[in-house]
This record gives sequence, C-alpha cells and structure tokens, in this order.
Amino acid sequence: MEKLIITAAICGAEVTKEQNPAVPYTVEEIVREAKSAVDAGAAIVHLHVREDDGTPTQSKARFKECIDAIYKVCPDVILIPSTGGAVGMTAEERLQPTELFPEMATLDCGTCNFGDEVFENTMPMMRDFGKRMLENNIKPEYECFEMGHLDTVLTMAKKGQVPGAPMQFNFVLGVPGCTPATVPNLCWLVNAIPAGSTWTATGIGRHAFTLAAPAIAMGGNVRVGFEDNLYLERGVLAKSNGELVAKVVRIAKELGRPIATSAEAREILGLKPLK
Repeated sequence: MEKLIITAAICGAEVTKEQNPAVPYTVEEIVREAKSAVDAGAAIVHLHVREDDGTPTQSKARFKECIDAIYKVCPDVILIPSTGGAVGMTAEERLQPTELFPEMATLDCGTCNFGDEVFENTMPMMRDFGKRMLENNIKPEYECFEMGHLDTVLTMAKKGQVPGAPMQFNFVLGVPGCTPATVPNLCWLVNAIPAGSTWTATGIGRHAFTLAAPAIAMGGNVRVGFEDNLYLERGVLAKSNGELVAKVVRIAKELGRPIATSAEAREILGLKPLK
C-alpha cells in the first residue's frame, strides 16, 4: 500500500469564528493554520482565502499574498487553490486562482444541493474550467459530491474537455443534500475510477473520521480540516487544523499506513518534483 497523503482544508468559505474561534481569516492566521497542518503531517493544503473580516474571496491578489506567505514557512507543501469559491460566485470570479499557474487546483464536477443552497456547476462552466486547466498545465483534483459527478467528469475526460490520466479524485461525502458518507458509497465510487487514478475521501462534519478510517484501510488518501469539520471529537472543538491532521496520523499508525511527505505525494500524484 502506498503512503497516505493527508490534505488539510484549512478554512473553506462558509465556516466562521463564531463557530470556532480558530478558523483563520487573515493572511497571518491562514499561514498559522497551514503550518500547523503541515507540521502535523499534511502533505497538501487545500486553500480558500478570506478578507480580514472573514468574507470569502477568490481575488487573485489575495490568493497570491496567502500562497507566497505559506511557501515562506512551508516551502515544500503542495497547495491546491479552490476554484469552488463560495456559492453564488461567477465562473470567472472563481477561476482567478488559476491565473497564478498553481501545480494543482480543484475542479467541481457538477451542480448539487449544499444544505439550503445550490452549488452551481453547469456543463458549460465545467468545460470552461477544464479548458483553463489544460491551457495553464494545472492538474485538477476532481471534486465529486454526488455519484453522477464521477460519470460526468470521466465522460468529459474521454472527450478531451478536462485533463485526463492520471486523475486525482476527491470524494466529498456527507454534505447535506448530497451523497451520504457511507462505506458502500465510497466503495462504489472508488471501484468506478480508471486504473492508475488516485483518490481522497472527505467526510463532512461528524463523518470526518468515520470515513477517514475506511479510506486509509482501502489504500486511499484523506482530507480533513476546518472547512469540513470543526470538532476533534463530539463536543470538543479542534484548536487547530494540526489537531485534526494529527488524529488522522494516529488512525493511520494503528492501521499500518505510513504518512507521505510532500515530495512523496508529488511522486504519487504524478507532479513534477520541486527544483
């Protein structure tokens, strides 16, 4: 079994300091949380950015400021900027981070319910996102919230509308209104991906660690972080993203999976090594 790649989704676009005071907004806070996650064992940081008051933004300038600051303290980390942004943002607004030519970025694979809201990813939008990533030589992490999302993006890849093999998938399960976070659902998705692909499991809320454990045992990778879950255990708020990552490391140790460094993760994901 390959080493385990841990991704930390450190702030997202929706969670607030009212829910957990450790949620980062400012550049300094985002750097603090990225470093805590990397120090605990994360090879990847999935990055949303905020204005200082917590307002989600896809500003190219704000992303650059945060990315540059993170690389100063975590020079080897793999950064995956979000092109999901926040519900209601336009496609061009969401695509701004791709103008910084990151080695990876997310690509959401379909429209879905997000609690009481609708997260829109129409086919024309997805084709535009795929074209941008092909043009800018960006490896997508394909975000699948529903089972149909996987078939959609595999069809697009066959048509050359999005980057193809080797593909990296993130199965985000447990979002209210989307596919439930169960082991059978995870197995269905994993069994449907092309040979040679890599995959990550993200359990939302109380499913964060109950989905992480089977993903580790199945040979997949795991994402945790404040974007997905604010609690270390029932009723106990996590003090940092690093605490959430450290819990995954402990589970992996019990299950016999060593943790991948960022350099090892680059090799597993088919990325170019840092010079």
